[in-house]
Order: sequence, then C-alpha cells, then structure tokens
Amino acid sequence: MSIEVRIARLPHGEDLPAPNYHSALAAGIDLAAAVPADAPLTLAPGARGLVPTGIVIALPTGFEAQVRPRSGLAARHGLTVLNAPGTIDADYRGEIQVLLINLGGEPVAVTRGMRIAQLIIAPVIRAELREVSRLDDTARAGGGFGSTGR
Repeated sequence: MSIEVRIARLPHGEDLPAPNYHSALAAGIDLAAAVPADAPLTLAPGARGLVPTGIVIALPTGFEAQVRPRSGLAARHGLTVLNAPGTIDADYRGEIQVLLINLGGEPVAVTRGMRIAQLIIAPVIRAELREVSRLDDTARAGGGFGSTGR
C-alpha cells in the first residue's frame, strides 16, 4: 500500500538528499539534519536539542506521521528522540523538527545531512467518545503497572 505525501524543501534544506527509504522493505523514511555545515549541533550527555530537517509535508486526511529514533544512533551514541514517537498531524504545515536527547556518556555532534530519525506514515482512526455512567467489568479491572505479571 502506498499514499502520496507532498513534500517541500525549505531554503536551508535544498541541498540535502531527499528523505527516502533506505531498503526495499523499510518502514521508515530517514530524516536528515538541516543544521548549518559550519555549525553542527553538539549535544552534551543529558542535553537535548531541536534539530531542523529543512522539509515540510502535507499528509492526506486520515494519516499521521510518527517521528521515531534510529536504532543505530541509539546503540552507538545513546542519541534518541525525546518525545518518541512524535506525532505530526495531517493539518500541520510547519517544518519537521526532531527533538533529540543524548543519553550517552560522551558529547555527540549532529552534523549537516546526518540521518537523525525516521518518519513512519500511519493511518489514523478517530474515536467517537461516548460518556457512560459505568464501564463493564474485566478480570484486570483497575490493575495498573505490573498488575498482569503477578
């Protein structure tokens, strides 16, 4: 299944490679950092930063985009997406930016064109909430965190 997603490049992202899938069966489109070539963003351990991608998208109604971490960056450097998955709604037309955090022990330089996250396009089902006076009973009931492992 495929859908058309319109994309436009912003001036600070015009020379970067187009976002794309890096393997035939990849679920995520790689996003690149559109930081200035002469001014990489260095994230100290525990620091976070908002990284521009230089692109805007127009999703069709009924779809969202999810910004997710790249496993290689997480494994090698402890760099991950802070609000993962970040949600981009179909009516958002601003620049896609990625909120990265360095959970590793060393500073990490985010350089121009570095693949920093992946974008997943997914269908959205909107709920119609109906208020009731009481919910049906289940075996779990109100058991929360860890309650099913006992």
